[in-house]
Amino acid sequence: MSRALWIFLFMGAGVFLLDEGIKMLFLQGYAYRGECIDLTLRLNDGVAFSMLRFLGPYLKWVQAALVVVLLLFALKERWIWHHPLISGLLAGGALGNLYDRFAHGAVVDYVAWHCGFRYPVFNLADVAIDVAVVALLWLYWRSKSG
Repeated sequence: MSRALWIFLFMGAGVFLLDEGIKMLFLQGYAYRGECIDLTLRLNDGVAFSMLRFLGPYLKWVQAALVVVLLLFALKERWIWHHPLISGLLAGGALGNLYDRFAHGAVVDYVAWHCGFRYPVFNLADVAIDVAVVALLWLYWRSKSG
């Protein structure tokens, strides 16, 4: 197995396991209320900003199909071999949130920012996905401008 594939698998598994470990703390009752950030359990049965809630139990299947399509695209475009860390971040985050939908019926969110404005509640998987998408967009922009 190639070095890039090992990096991808290690990063993906690491993000997934760390994300699920943190979520278990909140599912077991951990909570913290701070001046600007609350760390408390919130179950999100939609996607970003609770969109697509109307799909109910079908949302997990839509998300599963999207993850499979994204993985096939990443394999076809060789993202995993060219950008194994970024691809691992994206895969680990996507699988973490997908696992939640099947195991808990909703995504387990726990970080709530409320200083000056209210930001939607999120989790480590969301952060990994966002970082990966920004990194891929930056790499794409850089390749087109250079």
